[in-house]
Amino acid sequence: MNGHAEAFGVYVHWPFCAAKCPYCDFNSHVRHNGVDQAMFLEAYLQELSHMAGMAPNRRVTSIFFGGGTPSLMEPKTVESILNKIAKHWEVSETVEITMEANPSSVEAERFAAYRSAGVNRVSLGVQALNNEQLKFLGRLHSVDEALTALDIAKKNFDRVSFDLIYARPDQTLSDWEAELSRALELAAGHLSLYQLTIEHGTRFFDLRRAGKIKPLEEEEAAKMYELTQSMTGDAGYQTYEISNHALPGHECAHNLVYWRGQDYVGVGPGAHGRIWTNEGRTGTATERHPETWWQMAMSNGHGITEKFVLDREEVGDEFLIMGLRLKEGISHRRFEELSGRSIKHSQIEFLKNLGFIEILDDHSLRATPEGFLVLDAVVADLAAY
Repeated sequence: MNGHAEAFGVYVHWPFCAAKCPYCDFNSHVRHNGVDQAMFLEAYLQELSHMAGMAPNRRVTSIFFGGGTPSLMEPKTVESILNKIAKHWEVSETVEITMEANPSSVEAERFAAYRSAGVNRVSLGVQALNNEQLKFLGRLHSVDEALTALDIAKKNFDRVSFDLIYARPDQTLSDWEAELSRALELAAGHLSLYQLTIEHGTRFFDLRRAGKIKPLEEEEAAKMYELTQSMTGDAGYQTYEISNHALPGHECAHNLVYWRGQDYVGVGPGAHGRIWTNEGRTGTATERHPETWWQMAMSNGHGITEKFVLDREEVGDEFLIMGLRLKEGISHRRFEELSGRSIKHSQIEFLKNLGFIEILDDHSLRATPEGFLVLDAVVADLAAY
């Protein structure tokens, strides 16, 4: 149950962006006077050393540079972080090293340098294939720039993914059908397709409250979701997670670590981690404000502001919440091992009869396509006892 023999990930959060997108509720910050990368790098290296002490003797199977905009990092910054990871842990020969990138910050030479540093997978934040919609979403790139960036990425990396946001205000089903059709033609094995959600604290939240934008009706969004499943499936892309679609073998290994409830450490401002320690399933969270995080990491060797041990019920609930996002579903036996309790047979039968879950040959539970549409309710029913 300690997860040592399982996959192990390292998440590196780079919090800086050229601009803050109006839908974004991630920990991202704009620094118009630039970022002293050498200064911040020292803090990353310090925190990596601390995390290695918390999770020693692991074998790293995936590394993910997220943000923010990691493609604003200098290649030598990336290389130094990867070298530090390799110093503290054994790194798998087949390690997946992903970098999120914005099309507006892509340069051919820079991508070649990232590849030389060790990055072998890129996820591009394209978000829309329509210039008007890109402006609405606050993106700094055009469709042409996105296509150029995608072409550069394909030439430099064996594994390439890109994101799109759908169910945007005033978007029609036929609009999305045309856009997704084009995306599937451009895709290189993996697509992340997210419905627009308006989160508290974002510019879009304020605009909605002021009546200046009107979200799409739930019924229309559901139709777009169903169309997405149909079109990706017809193209050979399996919906291996509720918003992620891949050709067989192109699934994102790092994100599977999260959804399967495996171990990962998080470094950088606002990063989260989950690891098994002698105390139990341990969560960490770091200071969100970049400069404050830097001060803490340089003074204390880390910027951790929260460290907590989950009780068995919390571990089980997390396993349900994350695992039921996956097409492979969850092992009922694994849930019992983690939580110390069983899912009520009556709840399983109730949801099964509604067509929201199904039981596989190996007795795993998984949400059906209909269940994915009401996944929060499905999880709440299964977690009740």
